[in-house]
Amino acid sequence: MPTYHIDQIDQKILSFLVKNARMPFLEIARECGVSGAAIHQRVKRLEANGVITGSRLLVKPQALGLNVCAFISVSLSEANKYPEVIEAFTKISEIVECHFVTGKFNLLLKVYCFDHDHLMEVLVNTIQKIPYVQSTDTQISLDQAIERQVWVKEYQSTSFSSSSKKRR
Repeated sequence: MPTYHIDQIDQKILSFLVKNARMPFLEIARECGVSGAAIHQRVKRLEANGVITGSRLLVKPQALGLNVCAFISVSLSEANKYPEVIEAFTKISEIVECHFVTGKFNLLLKVYCFDHDHLMEVLVNTIQKIPYVQSTDTQISLDQAIERQVWVKEYQSTSFSSSSKKRR
């Protein structure tokens, strides 16, 4: 598989965009000492090679009344049924993240709900009724102490293999 080499200029571009995805390319160009066109080309290359997977507007869940954040560990009765369970989870709007994990459970979900009654409804009448979901264990977040994007440091050599691209 081909690999994409991330040089120091790419790292600088990424560090600016991680902090502010709306930062104008000309401003990044001035900070990096290159032309705006060069920044544009590099960002397009980073996107084409799967290093940048998109940019998005972040909405505070509480602003929409989603006051309960919970993490739900899910155990499957048959681990090879993972794709079917994930397909069912994609239809549940309260689930904002799903990770296949090691340990006692197979999956870790992050969900947002309006209140505890809503969370119970999602758990009992939706998630636990999905075929192959054997059991769940729920933890309610009391506070999100840290929220940030991945860090971008200057490394001597960084390469990204296109085989590492996330499949969606």
